[in-house]
Amino acid sequence: MKKRRIAILGSTGSIGTQTLDVIRRHRDMFEVELISARSSADLLIAQALEFDAANVVICDERKYPAVKEALADSDTKVWAGIDSLCDLVRSAEVDMVVGAMVGFSGLRPTLAALEAGKIVALANKETLVAAGSIVTRTMREHKTVILPVDSEHSAIFQCLLAAQGNEVEKIHLTASGGPFREWERSRIAGAKAADALKHPNWSMGAKVTIDSATMMNKGFEVIEARWLFDIAPSRINVVVQPESIIHSMVEFVDGAVIAQLGHPDMREPIGFALTFPQRVSVGNRKLDFAQLGKITFQEPDQRKFPCLRLAYEAIEKGGNAPCALNAANEVAVAAFLKDAISFYDIPKINEMCLDGLDFVEEPTMEDIFETNVAVARKASSIISKL
Repeated sequence: MKKRRIAILGSTGSIGTQTLDVIRRHRDMFEVELISARSSADLLIAQALEFDAANVVICDERKYPAVKEALADSDTKVWAGIDSLCDLVRSAEVDMVVGAMVGFSGLRPTLAALEAGKIVALANKETLVAAGSIVTRTMREHKTVILPVDSEHSAIFQCLLAAQGNEVEKIHLTASGGPFREWERSRIAGAKAADALKHPNWSMGAKVTIDSATMMNKGFEVIEARWLFDIAPSRINVVVQPESIIHSMVEFVDGAVIAQLGHPDMREPIGFALTFPQRVSVGNRKLDFAQLGKITFQEPDQRKFPCLRLAYEAIEKGGNAPCALNAANEVAVAAFLKDAISFYDIPKINEMCLDGLDFVEEPTMEDIFETNVAVARKASSIISKL
Protein backbone atom coordinates (compact mmCIF):
# COMPACT_ATOMS: atom_id res chain seq x y z
CA MET A 1 0.00 0.00 0.00
CA LYS A 2 1.25 3.47 -0.86
CA LYS A 3 2.27 5.49 2.18
CA ARG A 4 -0.18 8.25 3.18
CA ARG A 5 1.59 11.62 3.26
CA ILE A 6 0.55 13.55 6.37
CA ALA A 7 0.58 17.21 7.35
CA ILE A 8 0.07 17.89 11.06
CA LEU A 9 -1.03 21.40 11.97
CA GLY A 10 -0.04 21.82 15.60
CA SER A 11 2.31 18.86 15.94
CA THR A 12 3.71 19.91 19.33
CA GLY A 13 0.36 19.99 21.15
CA SER A 14 -1.50 17.13 22.80
CA ILE A 15 -3.25 15.88 19.66
CA GLY A 16 -0.21 16.49 17.48
CA THR A 17 2.18 14.51 19.67
CA GLN A 18 -0.31 11.64 19.95
CA THR A 19 -0.74 11.67 16.17
CA LEU A 20 3.01 11.28 15.81
CA ASP A 21 2.90 8.45 18.35
CA VAL A 22 0.43 6.58 16.12
CA ILE A 23 2.66 7.26 13.10
CA ARG A 24 5.72 6.10 15.07
CA ARG A 25 4.03 2.70 15.51
CA HIS A 26 3.20 2.43 11.80
CA ARG A 27 6.10 4.01 9.92
CA ASP A 28 5.40 1.69 7.00
CA MET A 29 2.01 3.39 6.44
CA PHE A 30 2.88 7.10 6.67
CA GLU A 31 5.29 9.80 5.61
CA VAL A 32 5.43 13.07 7.55
CA GLU A 33 5.30 15.74 4.88
CA LEU A 34 4.65 18.77 7.10
CA ILE A 35 4.57 19.63 10.79
CA SER A 36 3.93 22.98 12.42
CA ALA A 37 3.96 24.68 15.80
CA ARG A 38 2.97 28.07 17.11
CA SER A 39 6.09 28.67 19.20
CA SER A 40 7.40 25.34 20.62
CA ALA A 41 10.60 25.46 18.59
CA ASP A 42 12.66 22.86 20.47
CA LEU A 43 10.03 20.13 20.25
CA LEU A 44 9.30 20.99 16.61
CA ILE A 45 12.99 20.57 15.80
CA ALA A 46 13.15 17.21 17.58
CA GLN A 47 10.03 15.99 15.73
CA ALA A 48 11.42 17.10 12.38
CA LEU A 49 14.63 15.16 12.95
CA GLU A 50 12.92 12.01 14.24
CA PHE A 51 10.33 11.81 11.46
CA ASP A 52 12.46 13.27 8.67
CA ALA A 53 9.74 15.82 7.98
CA ALA A 54 9.95 17.38 4.52
CA ASN A 55 8.72 20.76 5.78
CA VAL A 56 8.27 22.52 9.11
CA VAL A 57 6.48 25.77 9.83
CA ILE A 58 7.08 27.82 12.97
CA CYS A 59 4.19 30.27 13.15
CA ASP A 60 5.98 32.56 15.59
CA GLU A 61 8.32 34.21 13.12
CA ARG A 62 10.69 35.30 15.90
CA LYS A 63 11.62 31.61 16.35
CA TYR A 64 12.39 31.07 12.66
CA PRO A 65 16.18 31.72 12.80
CA ALA A 66 16.67 29.21 15.62
CA VAL A 67 14.65 26.50 13.86
CA LYS A 68 16.37 27.21 10.53
CA GLU A 69 19.81 26.92 12.10
CA ALA A 70 18.98 23.73 14.01
CA LEU A 71 17.76 21.98 10.85
CA ALA A 72 20.40 23.39 8.50
CA ASP A 73 22.16 20.02 8.11
CA SER A 74 18.93 18.10 7.45
CA ASP A 75 16.79 17.80 4.33
CA THR A 76 13.90 19.60 6.07
CA LYS A 77 12.75 22.92 4.63
CA VAL A 78 11.90 25.55 7.24
CA TRP A 79 9.15 28.14 6.85
CA ALA A 80 7.59 30.80 9.06
CA GLY A 81 4.11 32.22 9.56
CA ILE A 82 0.51 31.20 9.03
CA ASP A 83 0.58 32.22 5.33
CA SER A 84 3.32 29.67 4.69
CA LEU A 85 1.26 27.03 6.44
CA CYS A 86 -1.79 27.81 4.27
CA ASP A 87 0.36 27.53 1.13
CA LEU A 88 2.02 24.26 2.12
CA VAL A 89 -1.17 22.36 2.97
CA ARG A 90 -2.22 22.88 -0.67
CA SER A 91 0.84 20.97 -1.89
CA ALA A 92 0.36 17.97 -4.17
CA GLU A 93 2.73 16.14 -1.80
CA VAL A 94 0.11 16.17 1.00
CA ASP A 95 -2.64 13.51 1.11
CA MET A 96 -4.17 14.21 4.53
CA VAL A 97 -4.11 17.19 6.87
CA VAL A 98 -4.50 16.68 10.63
CA GLY A 99 -6.02 19.85 12.09
CA ALA A 100 -4.67 19.90 15.63
CA MET A 101 -4.09 23.63 16.17
CA VAL A 102 -5.73 25.24 19.19
CA GLY A 103 -8.46 27.83 18.78
CA PHE A 104 -9.53 30.13 15.95
CA SER A 105 -6.04 30.05 14.42
CA GLY A 106 -6.82 26.67 12.88
CA LEU A 107 -9.55 28.04 10.60
CA ARG A 108 -7.49 29.51 7.74
CA PRO A 109 -5.19 26.51 7.13
CA THR A 110 -8.13 24.09 7.44
CA LEU A 111 -10.05 26.00 4.78
CA ALA A 112 -6.93 26.09 2.59
CA ALA A 113 -6.62 22.31 2.86
CA LEU A 114 -10.28 21.75 1.97
CA GLU A 115 -10.06 24.16 -0.97
CA ALA A 116 -7.17 22.03 -2.25
CA GLY A 117 -9.30 18.90 -1.96
CA LYS A 118 -7.34 17.39 0.93
CA ILE A 119 -8.82 14.92 3.40
CA VAL A 120 -8.91 16.72 6.75
CA ALA A 121 -8.75 14.80 10.03
CA LEU A 122 -10.16 17.52 12.26
CA ALA A 123 -9.45 17.88 15.97
CA ASN A 124 -9.67 21.68 16.00
CA LYS A 125 -13.35 22.06 16.93
CA GLU A 126 -13.18 25.87 16.89
CA THR A 127 -12.96 25.73 13.08
CA LEU A 128 -16.51 24.33 12.86
CA VAL A 129 -17.75 26.38 15.81
CA ALA A 130 -16.67 29.67 14.25
CA ALA A 131 -17.50 28.98 10.61
CA GLY A 132 -19.38 25.68 10.36
CA SER A 133 -21.58 26.60 7.40
CA ILE A 134 -18.64 27.96 5.40
CA VAL A 135 -16.33 25.05 6.22
CA THR A 136 -18.87 22.35 5.34
CA ARG A 137 -19.89 24.16 2.16
CA THR A 138 -16.21 24.36 1.15
CA MET A 139 -15.83 20.64 1.83
CA ARG A 140 -18.79 19.80 -0.43
CA GLU A 141 -17.74 22.17 -3.21
CA HIS A 142 -14.28 20.62 -3.39
CA LYS A 143 -15.59 17.05 -3.08
CA THR A 144 -13.50 16.07 -0.09
CA VAL A 145 -14.22 14.88 3.46
CA ILE A 146 -13.68 15.85 7.08
CA LEU A 147 -12.90 12.89 9.33
CA PRO A 148 -13.61 13.70 13.00
CA VAL A 149 -10.80 13.24 15.51
CA ASP A 150 -12.63 14.38 18.66
CA SER A 151 -13.37 11.16 20.54
CA GLU A 152 -17.11 11.96 20.71
CA HIS A 153 -17.49 12.77 17.03
CA SER A 154 -15.34 9.83 16.00
CA ALA A 155 -17.68 7.66 18.09
CA ILE A 156 -20.76 9.09 16.37
CA PHE A 157 -19.13 8.59 12.97
CA GLN A 158 -18.38 4.94 13.79
CA CYS A 159 -21.94 4.38 15.04
CA LEU A 160 -23.36 5.88 11.84
CA LEU A 161 -21.17 3.60 9.74
CA ALA A 162 -22.73 0.66 11.56
CA ALA A 163 -26.22 2.10 11.00
CA GLN A 164 -26.01 1.66 7.21
CA GLY A 165 -28.00 4.80 6.46
CA ASN A 166 -30.94 4.19 8.78
CA GLU A 167 -32.76 7.26 10.10
CA VAL A 168 -31.27 8.86 13.21
CA GLU A 169 -33.59 9.99 16.00
CA LYS A 170 -31.01 11.57 18.28
CA ILE A 171 -27.29 11.87 18.96
CA HIS A 172 -26.14 11.46 22.57
CA LEU A 173 -22.84 13.24 23.27
CA THR A 174 -21.22 11.92 26.43
CA ALA A 175 -19.32 14.16 28.84
CA SER A 176 -17.02 13.25 31.71
CA GLY A 177 -18.36 16.13 33.79
CA GLY A 178 -14.81 17.43 34.26
CA PRO A 179 -12.95 17.96 37.54
CA PHE A 180 -15.83 19.85 39.20
CA ARG A 181 -18.63 17.38 38.52
CA GLU A 182 -19.12 16.59 42.22
CA TRP A 183 -18.25 20.04 43.59
CA GLU A 184 -20.91 22.38 44.92
CA ARG A 185 -21.42 25.59 42.99
CA SER A 186 -20.10 27.70 45.88
CA ARG A 187 -16.86 25.70 45.90
CA ILE A 188 -16.51 25.88 42.10
CA ALA A 189 -16.81 29.67 42.32
CA GLY A 190 -13.49 29.79 44.17
CA ALA A 191 -11.65 27.34 41.90
CA LYS A 192 -8.33 28.37 40.42
CA ALA A 193 -6.79 27.35 37.13
CA ALA A 194 -4.65 24.72 38.86
CA ASP A 195 -7.84 23.04 40.13
CA ALA A 196 -9.54 23.12 36.72
CA LEU A 197 -6.50 21.60 35.00
CA LYS A 198 -6.81 18.37 37.03
CA HIS A 199 -9.04 16.44 34.63
CA PRO A 200 -10.02 13.05 36.09
CA ASN A 201 -9.85 11.03 32.86
CA TRP A 202 -8.29 12.75 29.87
CA SER A 203 -4.80 14.16 29.24
CA MET A 204 -5.33 17.29 27.13
CA GLY A 205 -3.90 20.74 26.50
CA ALA A 206 -4.58 23.56 28.97
CA LYS A 207 -7.23 25.38 26.95
CA VAL A 208 -9.40 22.35 26.19
CA THR A 209 -9.01 21.13 29.80
CA ILE A 210 -10.44 24.43 31.10
CA ASP A 211 -13.21 24.17 28.50
CA SER A 212 -13.98 20.71 29.86
CA ALA A 213 -14.20 22.09 33.38
CA THR A 214 -16.72 24.77 32.29
CA MET A 215 -18.46 22.31 29.90
CA MET A 216 -17.87 24.83 27.12
CA ASN A 217 -15.98 22.05 25.40
CA LYS A 218 -19.16 19.96 25.34
CA GLY A 219 -21.13 22.94 24.10
CA PHE A 220 -18.66 23.39 21.26
CA GLU A 221 -19.03 19.69 20.47
CA VAL A 222 -22.79 20.18 20.13
CA ILE A 223 -22.11 22.91 17.56
CA GLU A 224 -19.50 20.75 15.84
CA ALA A 225 -21.89 17.78 15.66
CA ARG A 226 -24.58 19.98 14.14
CA TRP A 227 -22.28 20.65 11.15
CA LEU A 228 -20.47 17.34 10.89
CA PHE A 229 -23.64 15.26 10.86
CA ASP A 230 -26.14 17.81 9.48
CA ILE A 231 -28.50 17.39 12.43
CA ALA A 232 -30.65 19.93 14.28
CA PRO A 233 -29.30 21.04 17.70
CA SER A 234 -32.61 19.95 19.29
CA ARG A 235 -31.71 16.36 18.38
CA ILE A 236 -28.29 16.51 20.05
CA ASN A 237 -28.41 15.48 23.71
CA VAL A 238 -25.61 15.77 26.26
CA VAL A 239 -25.33 13.18 29.02
CA VAL A 240 -22.63 12.93 31.69
CA GLN A 241 -20.84 9.57 31.69
CA PRO A 242 -18.18 9.94 34.39
CA GLU A 243 -16.10 6.88 33.53
CA SER A 244 -15.47 8.18 29.97
CA ILE A 245 -15.90 4.68 28.57
CA ILE A 246 -18.83 5.36 26.24
CA HIS A 247 -17.57 8.04 23.88
CA SER A 248 -20.99 8.79 22.37
CA MET A 249 -24.18 7.09 21.16
CA VAL A 250 -26.62 7.26 18.28
CA GLU A 251 -30.33 6.55 18.82
CA PHE A 252 -32.54 5.43 15.93
CA VAL A 253 -36.25 5.79 15.17
CA ASP A 254 -37.01 2.30 16.48
CA GLY A 255 -35.47 3.13 19.88
CA ALA A 256 -32.29 1.12 19.32
CA VAL A 257 -29.04 2.77 20.43
CA ILE A 258 -25.55 2.07 19.09
CA ALA A 259 -22.64 3.14 21.31
CA GLN A 260 -18.89 3.24 20.79
CA LEU A 261 -16.77 2.28 23.81
CA GLY A 262 -13.12 2.39 24.72
CA HIS A 263 -10.67 3.65 27.32
CA PRO A 264 -10.11 7.44 27.35
CA ASP A 265 -7.15 7.46 24.96
CA MET A 266 -7.08 9.96 22.07
CA ARG A 267 -4.87 7.65 20.03
CA GLU A 268 -7.96 5.54 19.26
CA PRO A 269 -9.88 8.21 17.29
CA ILE A 270 -6.63 9.60 15.85
CA GLY A 271 -5.65 6.17 14.55
CA PHE A 272 -9.11 5.55 13.13
CA ALA A 273 -9.00 8.83 11.19
CA LEU A 274 -5.45 8.31 9.93
CA THR A 275 -6.03 4.79 8.62
CA PHE A 276 -9.74 4.93 7.72
CA PRO A 277 -11.34 2.63 6.65
CA GLN A 278 -8.75 0.30 8.18
CA ARG A 279 -8.15 -0.20 11.92
CA VAL A 280 -4.68 -0.60 13.39
CA SER A 281 -3.28 -1.13 16.86
CA VAL A 282 -2.36 2.13 18.61
CA GLY A 283 -0.89 0.73 21.83
CA ASN A 284 -3.94 1.46 23.97
CA ARG A 285 -5.43 -0.59 26.80
CA LYS A 286 -8.27 -2.94 25.94
CA LEU A 287 -11.52 -2.94 27.88
CA ASP A 288 -12.09 -5.55 30.57
CA PHE A 289 -15.83 -5.35 31.19
CA ALA A 290 -15.81 -7.52 34.31
CA GLN A 291 -13.16 -5.30 35.90
CA LEU A 292 -15.00 -2.17 34.76
CA GLY A 293 -18.05 -3.25 36.74
CA LYS A 294 -20.49 -0.46 35.83
CA ILE A 295 -21.10 2.53 33.62
CA THR A 296 -23.15 5.40 35.04
CA PHE A 297 -25.05 8.35 33.58
CA GLN A 298 -26.14 11.75 34.89
CA GLU A 299 -27.89 14.85 33.59
CA PRO A 300 -25.54 17.81 33.10
CA ASP A 301 -26.12 20.54 35.68
CA GLN A 302 -26.51 23.70 33.61
CA ARG A 303 -26.77 25.85 36.74
CA LYS A 304 -23.24 24.84 37.70
CA PHE A 305 -22.08 24.84 34.06
CA PRO A 306 -23.94 27.61 32.19
CA CYS A 307 -21.54 27.54 29.23
CA LEU A 308 -23.40 24.49 27.91
CA ARG A 309 -26.64 26.50 27.75
CA LEU A 310 -24.84 29.36 26.00
CA ALA A 311 -23.60 27.00 23.28
CA TYR A 312 -27.13 25.78 22.57
CA GLU A 313 -28.35 29.38 22.44
CA ALA A 314 -25.56 30.35 20.03
CA ILE A 315 -26.16 27.51 17.56
CA GLU A 316 -29.94 28.02 17.68
CA LYS A 317 -29.40 31.69 16.87
CA GLY A 318 -26.93 30.78 14.13
CA GLY A 319 -25.10 33.28 11.95
CA ASN A 320 -22.00 34.67 13.60
CA ALA A 321 -23.19 33.90 17.15
CA PRO A 322 -21.11 30.70 17.58
CA CYS A 323 -18.05 32.57 16.28
CA ALA A 324 -18.67 35.29 18.87
CA LEU A 325 -19.02 32.73 21.65
CA ASN A 326 -15.75 31.09 20.64
CA ALA A 327 -13.92 34.43 20.48
CA ALA A 328 -15.15 35.52 23.91
CA ASN A 329 -14.33 32.14 25.41
CA GLU A 330 -10.76 32.10 24.06
CA VAL A 331 -10.04 35.45 25.72
CA ALA A 332 -11.80 34.50 28.96
CA VAL A 333 -10.01 31.15 29.28
CA ALA A 334 -6.63 32.78 28.64
CA ALA A 335 -7.36 35.25 31.44
CA PHE A 336 -8.50 32.48 33.80
CA LEU A 337 -5.33 30.49 33.12
CA LYS A 338 -3.42 33.55 34.39
CA ASP A 339 -5.72 33.74 37.47
CA ALA A 340 -6.83 37.17 36.25
CA ILE A 341 -10.55 36.32 36.52
CA SER A 342 -12.68 33.86 38.47
CA PHE A 343 -14.13 30.62 37.15
CA TYR A 344 -17.67 31.98 36.80
CA ASP A 345 -16.38 35.10 35.09
CA ILE A 346 -15.87 32.87 32.04
CA PRO A 347 -19.60 32.25 31.36
CA LYS A 348 -20.36 35.84 32.43
CA ILE A 349 -18.01 37.25 29.79
CA ASN A 350 -19.29 34.79 27.18
CA GLU A 351 -22.91 35.77 27.83
CA MET A 352 -22.19 39.50 27.80
CA CYS A 353 -20.45 39.19 24.44
CA LEU A 354 -23.30 37.14 22.98
CA ASP A 355 -25.93 39.57 24.25
CA GLY A 356 -24.12 42.57 22.74
CA LEU A 357 -23.28 40.93 19.43
CA ASP A 358 -23.59 42.80 16.13
CA PHE A 359 -25.49 39.87 14.62
CA VAL A 360 -24.93 38.72 11.03
CA GLU A 361 -27.39 36.06 9.86
CA GLU A 362 -25.39 34.75 6.87
CA PRO A 363 -21.76 35.66 7.55
CA THR A 364 -19.02 35.66 4.95
CA MET A 365 -15.44 34.78 5.86
CA GLU A 366 -14.78 38.50 6.19
CA ASP A 367 -17.66 38.73 8.68
CA ILE A 368 -16.25 35.78 10.64
CA PHE A 369 -12.81 37.35 10.95
CA GLU A 370 -14.29 40.74 11.85
CA THR A 371 -16.52 39.13 14.48
CA ASN A 372 -13.58 37.28 15.99
CA VAL A 373 -11.51 40.47 16.32
CA ALA A 374 -14.37 42.66 17.57
CA VAL A 375 -15.62 40.19 20.17
CA ALA A 376 -12.12 39.39 21.41
CA ARG A 377 -11.56 43.10 21.89
CA LYS A 378 -14.88 43.42 23.75
CA ALA A 379 -14.07 40.45 25.99
CA SER A 380 -10.71 41.98 26.85
CA SER A 381 -12.45 45.26 27.71
CA ILE A 382 -14.88 43.47 30.01
CA ILE A 383 -12.03 41.68 31.75
CA SER A 384 -10.17 44.95 32.34
CA LYS A 385 -13.21 46.27 34.21
CA LEU A 386 -13.93 43.21 36.36
